[in-house]
Amino acid sequence: MASIFFGVLSLRENMASVVTERFIKIHNKLKDDNTVRSSRQFAISLDYLPQSLSEILKGRRDVTIELIRKAVEVYQLNPNYLFSGEGPMLINKEEQQSFRLLTIVTNSQDDERIVHVPVPAQAGYASGISDPTFVQDLPTFTLPDYKYKVGTHRSFDVSGDSMEPTLFEGDKVVCSFIEPNLWATAIKDNYVYVIVTRGDVVVKRVFNQMKLDQSMELQSDNEYYQPYRIHANDIREIWYVRAKISPFLASPQNAQDLMHNEIKDLKRMVGMQIEMVEELRKDLDQESR
Repeated sequence: MASIFFGVLSLRENMASVVTERFIKIHNKLKDDNTVRSSRQFAISLDYLPQSLSEILKGRRDVTIELIRKAVEVYQLNPNYLFSGEGPMLINKEEQQSFRLLTIVTNSQDDERIVHVPVPAQAGYASGISDPTFVQDLPTFTLPDYKYKVGTHRSFDVSGDSMEPTLFEGDKVVCSFIEPNLWATAIKDNYVYVIVTRGDVVVKRVFNQMKLDQSMELQSDNEYYQPYRIHANDIREIWYVRAKISPFLASPQNAQDLMHNEIKDLKRMVGMQIEMVEELRKDLDQESR
């Protein structure tokens, strides 16, 4: 599998001016190479106001996240160079296809917040994962534990019953980001991860087959669901589940009562089915006489 570089898409105040300087250098290179005829044409090709671009080029305002995203798509700007100063200014199309941008959200103190992806937003998250506006509009929160202050974290709603009895619909899982270059080594068999594909977000127990055939085997804890494999090319993000947030039950007795009622309903349904089978058997016996 081609190496995949994930850029953290966040222009923090203390680095925005540096990124803007590098962006201007790339803009000037594109003009020198005759890739673009003028700054105006460069702006229009990116659906950006030429007057606003002029303000950036004059150092009066910083480059925006959305402008960087568009420039990466259209002109193959190297985000690694933009954010770290390393590597060439431009990359080829093959390298661009292997590149992912990971949007993070910070508060006024520049502390990273945990972005929550509820069920209604999960399809949009999977399909529009590189759209910073979409991610920045999602709810965010923080947790007091220090381990959630280091690295990038997301939380996801659990939907369906495929992970019962480990996870139930309505639970929330808090996860840490796994960089793609660590997928082959950092993802441990039989641990639970959130897998973001090109069209879906799933919570599964993972068995790592990356070194064997560049795939992951995804298993449900509910035995009704069959395991399946997914190729690395179809995976956009992987998040390690570190904790779950479950609805609070007022007392253990409530949980016992709930389970008792479910068992009672199940017994009633089985009893009704037995009666139906018995009636059918009697009807068949009468017809055969």
